[in-house]
Amino acid sequence: MFKGQRVSTVTDGVGHWEVFLDGVPASAEPAELVATGGNTVTVRDVLVGEVWLASGQSNMARPLSDARNAESEIAAANFPLLRRFNVQNTVADRPATTVPGRWQVCEPQVAGGFSGVGYFFARDLHRKLGVPVGLIQSTWGGTPIEAWISDAALRSTSVFSKIDARWHRDCAEYAERKVLYPAEQAAWGRADEHSKATRTHNMMPWPKVPAGPGTQDALSGLYNGMIAPLQPGALRGIIWWQGESNWMRVSEYAELFQTMIRSWRAAWRRDNLPFYFVQLANYKLGCDSTDRAWAQLREAQAQALTLSSTAMAVTIDLGDPFEMHLSNKQEIGRRLALIAQTQVYGIPEEWSGPVFAFAEREGAAMRVHFTHATPVLVARRTPLPSFELAGMDRVFHPATARIERDTLLVASTHVPAPVAVRYAWSNAPEAGLYNRASLPAASFRSDSGRQRNT
Repeated sequence: MFKGQRVSTVTDGVGHWEVFLDGVPASAEPAELVATGGNTVTVRDVLVGEVWLASGQSNMARPLSDARNAESEIAAANFPLLRRFNVQNTVADRPATTVPGRWQVCEPQVAGGFSGVGYFFARDLHRKLGVPVGLIQSTWGGTPIEAWISDAALRSTSVFSKIDARWHRDCAEYAERKVLYPAEQAAWGRADEHSKATRTHNMMPWPKVPAGPGTQDALSGLYNGMIAPLQPGALRGIIWWQGESNWMRVSEYAELFQTMIRSWRAAWRRDNLPFYFVQLANYKLGCDSTDRAWAQLREAQAQALTLSSTAMAVTIDLGDPFEMHLSNKQEIGRRLALIAQTQVYGIPEEWSGPVFAFAEREGAAMRVHFTHATPVLVARRTPLPSFELAGMDRVFHPATARIERDTLLVASTHVPAPVAVRYAWSNAPEAGLYNRASLPAASFRSDSGRQRNT
């Protein structure tokens, strides 16, 4: 029984059951949830509010204790109506039906272990809505997207044969790689310390944790152990931050990411379940000779915006080019909460920075148009950095950009007849373009099928 409701159901052959309760208004008054069958289970101190799932890899997993101003933030983290359920790191061969753990009340003694991004997102929602907020945290650092997708969904993709072959190769090399890994990790750590001290690139490739049976890279392993047992529990929406572990296979990511979103929604039985994600931040990937891999992965992430009820928090202005893990979790949580507040809860605020709409030739320059740029664009740096133009030869050159209300006029003395423009198209670009809501423009390029010449 819950809030006066009584429902009944019949178990299946192995004792599984589910019931659906009628919706009730949010309530901070503790209630009891009682399930009676062959025995009776009573769950106490149950609140009614908004429940969100926070998932992904290390930047979502990083605790509040690693965030900027952590000591003062933890001391102030006293929110009895904010709760977290932490899903233990679990790899499974088949979809699990149960998950161990319990809800924790947000108080300074435990808040330091909460996902930093998840905490600030949930805190901002709680403050804005004035209702209880529950955060389910299901995260694991250094994990590829293939581990978070169900087996059936993964097999449905056009890239599965490549993924499967790569996985079998990894398994064959697992024993040898496991022996070599500690030394590789130590060598990379020394190189990384040197690069941070000298503010130079760490040219050594990241020593990937050996992939093999039972590891966090196992195909569908994290979906089976950490996502499947949560379904089809009631959620208001999902926030996601992942992609750093897939930069070397960027051509696969757009399809995999969209497949994951669709399959999760199907499992939760909600085709329009809100799914809001964080785009990769600015980071100097020393082992990428092109200096474009993360820009390409950002573009692959952004392609998921073609799906309904999705939105993206841009972070190219928040990272440290020499540190992959961002400390300013406050602003990232705020940007995600802004999206949720407007898209889910109907609170009228600007939730996105300027988004490229189209570019058109205007004499020796390119006129760039945006959405979310009204009434005017804003330059946080002058001159505006990170703009490039190319002519018919498709060779890009640095360009200058001038704001003219909600458009930009981009020109370069090296490109008298431009046909393409791009912005922040590198691993660690300098971000300078914003709107009046102090939200940054997303990186873009016009030479990917969206250009219009006049």
